[in-house]
Amino acid sequence: MAIQGLELAKACANAADDIQADKIRVWDLRGLSNLTDFMVVCSGSSMPHLRAVLGGIRGDVDEKHGAKPVNAEGNADTKWVVLDYIDVMVHVMHVELRDYYGLEDLWADAKEIDWKS
Repeated sequence: MAIQGLELAKACANAADDIQADKIRVWDLRGLSNLTDFMVVCSGSSMPHLRAVLGGIRGDVDEKHGAKPVNAEGNADTKWVVLDYIDVMVHVMHVELRDYYGLEDLWADAKEIDWKS
């Protein structure tokens, strides 16, 4: 069985880190969101970087943990991609869009997870 929840969120964050994604953050949304339990947000600085981060997360998490997203919205050209693993949503965003949409402010009540531990 594939990993889920906090373990999966940390695996996604570590995979993003391996491909040098920027500003990786993980939030526990349990009790705050009906959509998902955990959210991972990271940034890329260019189109090739966004593609590499997406490929790195998908490939690494599938290879090491047998987990594939059930859905993906957007692509590198839209500068914002959401990988939906049901209990974990991974947002890979271009730095400019991330600043513009301010997800950090939207989920200010969520507990941030130390994913490196």
